[in-house]
Amino acid sequence: MKHFIYAIMAMLFFASCNQPKKKEVTSQKEKPLNVLLLVGDDIAFGDLGIYGSEIKTPNFSRLANAGVRFSNFHASPVCSVTRSMLLTGCNNIEVGLGSFDYSFYPPSKGKPGYEGYLTDNALTITQLFKDEGYEVMKVGKWHLGGEAAGGHGPLHWGFTKEFGILSGGSNHWNNLRMTPDFSDPDYKNKKFEEHWTLNGEKYNRPEGIYSGELYTNQMIEFIKEANAKKKPWFSYMAFTTAHFPIQAPPELIEKHYQFYLEKGYEGLKQFRYERLKNNGLISEIANPSPENDLVKKWDDLSKEEKEYQAKVFATYAAEIEDQDNRIGQMLDYLKASNQLENTLIVYVSDNGPEGMEAENPKTGNQDFGEWIANNYDTSFEAIGTANSSNYIGTSWANAATGGLSWWKWFIGEGGVRVPMVIVPPGAMNSDYSRAGEISNVVMSVKDIPMTILDYAGINHPGSQYNEKAVVQPSGISARPFLDGKANHVRTDKDWYAFELFGNGYLMKGNYKLMKVRKGMFGDGEWHLYNVVNDPSESNPLEEDQTEIYNEMLALYKGYEDQHKLVKVDEDWSAFKAASE
Repeated sequence: MKHFIYAIMAMLFFASCNQPKKKEVTSQKEKPLNVLLLVGDDIAFGDLGIYGSEIKTPNFSRLANAGVRFSNFHASPVCSVTRSMLLTGCNNIEVGLGSFDYSFYPPSKGKPGYEGYLTDNALTITQLFKDEGYEVMKVGKWHLGGEAAGGHGPLHWGFTKEFGILSGGSNHWNNLRMTPDFSDPDYKNKKFEEHWTLNGEKYNRPEGIYSGELYTNQMIEFIKEANAKKKPWFSYMAFTTAHFPIQAPPELIEKHYQFYLEKGYEGLKQFRYERLKNNGLISEIANPSPENDLVKKWDDLSKEEKEYQAKVFATYAAEIEDQDNRIGQMLDYLKASNQLENTLIVYVSDNGPEGMEAENPKTGNQDFGEWIANNYDTSFEAIGTANSSNYIGTSWANAATGGLSWWKWFIGEGGVRVPMVIVPPGAMNSDYSRAGEISNVVMSVKDIPMTILDYAGINHPGSQYNEKAVVQPSGISARPFLDGKANHVRTDKDWYAFELFGNGYLMKGNYKLMKVRKGMFGDGEWHLYNVVNDPSESNPLEEDQTEIYNEMLALYKGYEDQHKLVKVDEDWSAFKAASE
């Protein structure tokens, strides 16, 4: 009997020795880590194929299948504010982005934290990468300062190379601005040029090359130069798709048109809602968001209006498809040049979809609408071309999120819950243990930079940098979770708060406490939601969960006092301010 047991044990031992072992992700000790940080512009939670969309995005699937897709990740509701946290790991109010440059609350002007650009008390992770001898490249949109409004461009913040625009967006086909210069007395009757730069010098942007192609080719060129020098690199690829003006290559538009003409607003919202549920990206018990009074009904449109709207959203879908193609172009280059194995890849959208409508007095800018009418071709045939200037508007934005509430500018889940994927170094070419996972762990945009530093083995200096006081980050690294050593990124105790335009929220575990002012269509009261079970924020819990509600409200009040948040008048409209 004893011999029999020994024989069995020996067989089990040798069998285990012969089992194939999962590869560990590439260590930066073997090869210096490269970083590819990809940022989409105004991409909704439901816009990508990997998040339930009808838009085919095979290259996003390459990322999702190799890494982890996050379904409970939160950014800010507007572009530059998210980017300030993405590059620093700090709260927006701490580094100058308590205000959005396109819409200032007048009493906040001149107050610390409300500058509208990245302030010098910030320390960006790009500065730390530069200190480590990296080539640090930015391509695309900046939107953190450097124009007449103040602040600095990318080269001040540790980037060794840069290309693109300093503002929040531009025409996708030429060098024209996406908005007029309202300070010009005759602004309604002329177009304005965008300021393009290459490594700090004025760049003459060629006409007729789509933004995705122009940006991607330049980023690949930057990476080639770094690789030739045998230097590790940090690449910040900030697309301007799918930001308005909604323009795209014509060959990509037509394929999407019929689908949106048939579905309409309500049909698309329901389609994506069901796909999100079926794919495990929102809870099986989730309800779609309640009807919104700002949203039009598809059946109330004329035949011509339906056709026009369907083509606009088909162009938006084409922008997303082009972004997927460009990501594929970069992945193919990195694979062919043997750089993919040691590259950490992060994809994130900066906020939810843009719901602005220029002609809408509630959510738009009528002067902007008049400028478009005077200077651009508003015909059906022109949609998507360089001489068009369209936006998807409130009703498509509401549908794009697939059942979440609200959109860009708002702190409802549709404005702040966005796609985010992380592919650890080596995961593209190995049996990564979490490959293909969808996770609803709580994550903030502040956590991304700390995760990147962790993988690169770079320590953040805290509150002192080069004998200067800087803001200490409050983001948390997701690496322990990604490496399978933890089942969370943020525990129930790791809360974080956010405020913009006088609207605020606090996340603690799966609970979200939020208040939206009447001037932005809220009721001015605090409400509590479990946003994992109830991502549409349709079931308030403050009366049932009074202990959690009171605890979270006290935390937010402490945050408000600590950061001296400016109290915003209940009826003030951020949208009207954007036109002033």
